[in-house]
Amino acid sequence: MTVIQDIKRDTIIGPDRDWWRGAVIYQIYPRSFQDSNGDGIGDLGGIIARLDHVASLGVDAIWISPFFRSPMLDFGYDVSDYCDVDPMFGRLADFDALIARAHDLGIKVLIDLVLSHTSSQHPWFQDSQTGRNSAKADWYVWADAKPDGSPPNNWLSIFGGPAWEWSGDRMQYYLHNFLKEQPDLNLHNGDVQDALLAVARFWLDRGVDGFRLDTINFYFHDRLLRDNPALPPEARNATIAPAVNPYNWQDHLHDKNQPENLAFLRRLRAVMDDYTATAAVGEVGDAQRGMEIQAQYTSGGDKVHMCYSFDFLSGVTPSAASMAAVLAAHDRQSRDGWACWAFSNHDVVRHASRWALDDRGLRLFAALLLSLRGSICLYQGEELGLPEADVGFEDLQDPYGIRFWPKFKGRDGCRTPMPWVSDNHFGGFSDAAPWLPMAPAHRALSVASQSDDPQSLLAFYRKMIAYRQARPALIKGDLSALSGEGGVLSFVRHQGETRVFCAFNLTDMPCDLRLPAGRWQHDEAAPFGPPDEMATGQITLAAHQALFAIDHAAPSA
Repeated sequence: MTVIQDIKRDTIIGPDRDWWRGAVIYQIYPRSFQDSNGDGIGDLGGIIARLDHVASLGVDAIWISPFFRSPMLDFGYDVSDYCDVDPMFGRLADFDALIARAHDLGIKVLIDLVLSHTSSQHPWFQDSQTGRNSAKADWYVWADAKPDGSPPNNWLSIFGGPAWEWSGDRMQYYLHNFLKEQPDLNLHNGDVQDALLAVARFWLDRGVDGFRLDTINFYFHDRLLRDNPALPPEARNATIAPAVNPYNWQDHLHDKNQPENLAFLRRLRAVMDDYTATAAVGEVGDAQRGMEIQAQYTSGGDKVHMCYSFDFLSGVTPSAASMAAVLAAHDRQSRDGWACWAFSNHDVVRHASRWALDDRGLRLFAALLLSLRGSICLYQGEELGLPEADVGFEDLQDPYGIRFWPKFKGRDGCRTPMPWVSDNHFGGFSDAAPWLPMAPAHRALSVASQSDDPQSLLAFYRKMIAYRQARPALIKGDLSALSGEGGVLSFVRHQGETRVFCAFNLTDMPCDLRLPAGRWQHDEAAPFGPPDEMATGQITLAAHQALFAIDHAAPSA
């Protein structure tokens, strides 16, 4: 063996800076993943203990929702100290151990950075609210009342009511797009930007591989504090906020989506580019122009690496035609950008319930998601087929759900504990009563009950991710020949001379399909069997059936 053969590949050519392009990212909600100390709340030690399960899926990275010091009024999205771990989750040493274990398993680590706002208990806000001459007086968005004492404008909070809260200390209002205990930072102030970039450096220095950026389009507000115009009723949708929330009645032109954000994102990208092979995925929350914003933020290779909007996170079950329309629109608007697709996360009803999917439907949509051009986010428990848990009002923790109960039950139903075993009242999550009840139906779908069953949904996810990894065209290849006709979504993924045809029958009826030109043969490596006939180019897909085929006219497959 030569010396060169003994040297690892990364030593010769360096790490893959584009590892994120086409990556499969597994989202962990730490409160609900695994409790390691018996207090009924998940923690960093619990994540370490269960990383082998994550590795068994074959994913490339994990995204960990916030674990920073926080009063937990919004469960960590109200940060009181960006550079420390909340004792509920452990210590900085535990985080360092998590990084080390994940990297040993070949898993990248993304952490959830909340840069648009802090907790009202953050020292920055405590200083800012003391007076207009304080050291950080301009670090948050303050404004005088109107002559009649009412708020400065008509902006609304996503969590209900006006987006302004009165401070008797300053005799001014402050802006909060979410809870009143989550005041918005003023990123028009360069010192605020510098402080947030220092936070990013702190965690990059500890070895994180990048960030999920919460509410990335909320970073800046209109300096003139102009009123948002009304949105016509026919233009309203419940993509971002529930239908009972009048937040949907405004066209949010001025409280978010400001052009100044582009320069800040370039500053953040420059910081990240000082480190090796990092990546950031931004959450774009906008019901009218989410895809347009996503395209802006990922274009040019100098802002965030990828973004996700809420196109597939709504309550409307997608059809072949509607999915094709979303994919086509993304292709038109952000061809030089990169999407990150998800069907579930910690803020929405689990898609197994949201789209009323049976086992066949769950497999079909998993295969579809893992075939799209873009990176993929899977939410913990998605690989088990967990439905939305039914959490009674007496057990609710989410202030959003408490505010709009009963028409909107909040986010607790998708945040219940992960079921690891079936023969335990708490599903192996904890030895104590969990912070949210363990759903009995979830215990029956536990990791232990599915791990050794080759026909389980968990086994299917493992196979489908492995299949994606085995076909580079599915990871970084282009997408063409998009069609959403007759209940079947189909497209070709191609890289170089390799072409993979992907087709998905989204209906509960057989559907006919014509193959595109080429010498197509069923891909035996795919986790779906072949249709009855392919030689003629005209095939019939059974209900909720998928087809993966390789073009053998191409020199290489």
